[in-house]
Amino acid sequence: MNIISLVSYPFLPARSGGQKGIALFYKYFSRYHQVTIVGIKNNQPELADGYELLNILPNASFRYINPFIFFKLRKLIHEKKASVFILEHPYYGWLGILLKKFCGVRLVVHSHNLEGNRWKSLGKWWWRILWNYEKLTHRHADYNFFIQDADRDYAIKNFGLNKDRCITVSFGTEISEPPSDENRTSAGSSIHQQMNIPEEIPLLLFNGAFSYSPNREALENLLFKINPLLQSGGLSYLLLICGLDIPEAISNNEYPSVRFMGFVENLDYYLMGCRTFLNPVHSGGGIKTKLVEALAFNLNVVSTENGAIGVDPLLCNGKLIVCPNDDWDVFAASVVRSVHLTNTIPAVFYNHFYWANITRRAAEFIMDDR
Repeated sequence: MNIISLVSYPFLPARSGGQKGIALFYKYFSRYHQVTIVGIKNNQPELADGYELLNILPNASFRYINPFIFFKLRKLIHEKKASVFILEHPYYGWLGILLKKFCGVRLVVHSHNLEGNRWKSLGKWWWRILWNYEKLTHRHADYNFFIQDADRDYAIKNFGLNKDRCITVSFGTEISEPPSDENRTSAGSSIHQQMNIPEEIPLLLFNGAFSYSPNREALENLLFKINPLLQSGGLSYLLLICGLDIPEAISNNEYPSVRFMGFVENLDYYLMGCRTFLNPVHSGGGIKTKLVEALAFNLNVVSTENGAIGVDPLLCNGKLIVCPNDDWDVFAASVVRSVHLTNTIPAVFYNHFYWANITRRAAEFIMDDR
């Protein structure tokens, strides 16, 4: 089928988890259908892999209410002979509903969070307005993609959706099996040399885009609550913090057993070489992309309950330790336990989270004329 998708924010180059989720979904989804993405001008189309990217939308925030976009999209749908229109997030719901009505396309809404609930958790007073708009958008869709089962079940119940038109389309990984022990050992040795520390000291890792407040809160939890507990517990370790926009008020200070790496071009190198990934996120919504990536690289992971939403520990063969939200004593004790785990992520994890499998299920789902 010929499909047009609308992505209303910059995603290429893909650096944050959300950007990777878009870029990788369509990299693999385009193996099954012909895809054209309509994006904003602040993208690099040459980085599109397997699909066409047209930077049609303006960068300015008024693009969300610009009625002239309808005419551009209607023309493009006719030119491409598209039969399906995918909305990434519900913010352009009004546009998707109009295009469905006047162009005869089937509408897919691809939800990455329950946006109303997410903004409610972040304390925004207008969350209920968005919640009702989100409900309206999903109710007009022919098919609804949700990032995790809990979001799908919530939407079916609270938005009044037909469960046969809803499917879970998780964030995924490009890795189809665990990295070899040789590759992990080599990466770990290289990082130890780079940091000038003995190889018996375990490497801990946290990464994220710290302009996003839940990641910034998680970083503060690590530095001011968890790290002191680990220090008092006597564990020798080095915690690496990777990612964009680490606040200068934090990065300009020194903390025992912590190194700030900032944005790293090759995050896979650190995922390959570290022992345990820490995920003390306790706000925000949706599946945490960083968690799936860490587990795919066969890291041990310690996470809060909120941070582990969307990832079933039963798929992880003991590699994922889930702690109560805000119980940092339990979290720190779990970190100490995690550095001794030698389990391996099983095949069932990759069957569920490998991008090729995820997108095949999504592609087949919208082929069914229900």
